[in-house]
Amino acid sequence: MNLRKQLMTAVLVLLVVVMVTAAGYRILGGPHISLLDAIYMAVITFATIGYGEVVDTSVNPALRIFNMVMILFGIGTMLYVFSISTAFVVEGELKDIFRRRKMLKQIRDMQDHFIICGASETAYHVVQELLKTGHPFVVIDHDAERLARIQHLGEFPVLQGEAADEEVLEQAGIARAHGLAIVLPDDKDNLMVTVTARQMSPTVRIIARCTDARMGEKMVRAGASSAVSPNMIGGMRMASELIRPHVVGFLDLMLREKSKTLRVEEIAVGESSSWAGKTLHESEIHRRFELLALAVRDPRGETRYNPQGDTVLKAGDVLIVMGDVSNVRKAREEAK
Repeated sequence: MNLRKQLMTAVLVLLVVVMVTAAGYRILGGPHISLLDAIYMAVITFATIGYGEVVDTSVNPALRIFNMVMILFGIGTMLYVFSISTAFVVEGELKDIFRRRKMLKQIRDMQDHFIICGASETAYHVVQELLKTGHPFVVIDHDAERLARIQHLGEFPVLQGEAADEEVLEQAGIARAHGLAIVLPDDKDNLMVTVTARQMSPTVRIIARCTDARMGEKMVRAGASSAVSPNMIGGMRMASELIRPHVVGFLDLMLREKSKTLRVEEIAVGESSSWAGKTLHESEIHRRFELLALAVRDPRGETRYNPQGDTVLKAGDVLIVMGDVSNVRKAREEAK
């Protein structure tokens, strides 16, 4: 039972106890005791204010015994109500308010982060990978329970609201975001978020989940950078398990490795990078960062696989490497 329900239950119990006590005062006090006097007597008794008795108990032993019992029972009830009220204020609403303000501030300070639209099962895997690789992100979902469940994975900010709402996307920092992963359960909802997000940010990278392959084409036309079908990915995985089980086993082992977070990552060579004009051998990415160069993709989109040491890097190139993500981040800082 949450604090709100506990507080409502406590207040209801207090009202019942007051009314029962007031009824006892009227019945035992005699016909001259009005309902208002009886309720007033019950309230000042439970509040332990110390005012004079409105209902005289000195001449009625039964009423005095009833009064003592009600004092003990009433004090216990008041303490219960007070403790629940305090918990509701301190641990409940106020805590949520401060937590939300803290998260909003954290989101406002983010740059080049990712926005996960939807706290579905697919989002769990996206969040786990972003946490492992150290990328900043925020999760949006309208369901508070789903947000609470996904937050068990680690510490990261969340926003409760509709992902297709422009105000919510603005709070998530879409203008500063590097990319969006739209993983709502329904394809139509994913399409709506795609359209809204693309209108708000023409440059942000949008990856949308789609169950129906035909919806994937619509999402790309609506502005998604790419559409991912879980059915297609699952089919490719099953085929790979049949055809190349050792390769799949190697990749799984790489993803599950706990001593190091090995990944295939990309490093962009900036305009003023010290790497521009140098060969791969001169950049010393293998010796200094323990990274294995797999490919180089130039600004025109042409890719050179298995580049040799004499391959010259140019500004705008993207280097595809495999290695520990901590070393990738160091190399990425130098390549800017």
